[in-house]
Amino acid sequence: MNHPEIIKLQKFLQLKFNNRNIDVRPRVKLNDSVEVFIGDESIGLIHVDDEDGDRSYIFNMSILDIDLDEVS
Repeated sequence: MNHPEIIKLQKFLQLKFNNRNIDVRPRVKLNDSVEVFIGDESIGLIHVDDEDGDRSYIFNMSILDIDLDEVS
């Protein structure tokens, strides 16, 4: 992904989740995905899907069971 595309993804997520602290960062040596942060915490990855000429983005967020204990 190029820099303008990363900025567009970041702005989209910030607006969608109403959170200006969301930061989308490139991954070292990988061009097909970026890492999503809120503050210093990584919350997931966005992968690019270019299959069939239609470009789309897949946001993958893993939630650990121990993370759920923090909200109880």
